[in-house]
Amino acid sequence: MALKPEPTAPLHSVQYALRVLETVSDHPGGVTDAQIARRTGLPAVHLAPVLRLLRRERYVDQVLDGAYVGGEALGLLGGGPGRAAAVEDKLQQALGSLRDSVGAAVYISRYIDGEIKITQYADSPRTPRVNEWFDFRSAGHALAAGKCLLTQLDHNSRREHLSRHKTVRLTSRTTTNAKVLFNKLDSHPATVPVLDLQEYAVGTVCAAVPLTAGKAVGCLALSLPVEHAHRLRQAANTLNREAAPVLLSLAM
Repeated sequence: MALKPEPTAPLHSVQYALRVLETVSDHPGGVTDAQIARRTGLPAVHLAPVLRLLRRERYVDQVLDGAYVGGEALGLLGGGPGRAAAVEDKLQQALGSLRDSVGAAVYISRYIDGEIKITQYADSPRTPRVNEWFDFRSAGHALAAGKCLLTQLDHNSRREHLSRHKTVRLTSRTTTNAKVLFNKLDSHPATVPVLDLQEYAVGTVCAAVPLTAGKAVGCLALSLPVEHAHRLRQAANTLNREAAPVLLSLAM
């Protein structure tokens, strides 16, 4: 089942957003969109959607004269002891919104100290999360999130990971041959979501897209019951298209 997501660039949107936020922060009294455009060099076709994103996520506000100032979320994510909690809360809000958009449980997964970890997720009674029947840390060869993280590692790092976590068979669809797995990872287009079609658990399908924030290795994933597999293409496209708020929260 090949997915061809809509051409999106959440990373570019976040890079633009950070440039805009830097300009807004440098002008506490307010700055117009024309001034932002001159300062950042962004044309209107890129600046307008970035400003809409930042307003929607409450990073900026627009005052009566049309100028932009720092918003509530930007203030909460400033320095101080409450920063970590504020970032986590903002991420959870973004995940909740994304869950509702894709109609599926969504997850942030990170590769931390040589291990695959689900660091945050958003589910609901209508969009249940995956039952962790087998330790996620040892299922990177089967999970969409795990494979997406492994694609971001170099060959030696992958080999080292699999020397600690063997490619055991979890379902009849699980790829257990390391060479075959590596070939699949190497040939996978960076712009196409990574899939798990009942490779981790019978009855569940998943998709994942990379989250590039600095040097951190991360991904954004979703899961669906197999009876909703017909929605996987659309859900994966939405996940890819709307990753920018989550990525922006991670980059702040």
